[in-house]
Amino acid sequence: MEIQHLTQKQLSERWQLSEASLERWRSARSGPAYLKLNGRVLYRRLDIESYEMQCLQPGQPATAALSPAAVRTNDTNSLATTTTPS
Repeated sequence: MEIQHLTQKQLSERWQLSEASLERWRSARSGPAYLKLNGRVLYRRLDIESYEMQCLQPGQPATAALSPAAVRTNDTNSLATTTTPS
């Protein structure tokens, strides 16, 4: 199995951020692990995917946003702000 590598430019394109951001992360010792070979920075695909998994945040289910309690709360709020003409 061949290990695949991405250059700094390729990773910046993948994540749609600047190469300078990756350089800052390396300087701050954050971000994905990297290799530095003869002055050339490379990222192993395995390390990139592992870092992406660590950054993955759980999402809120779509049904939770429209739960009956939330709908009732919204209905009550809209009634409370409604005024009746005299």
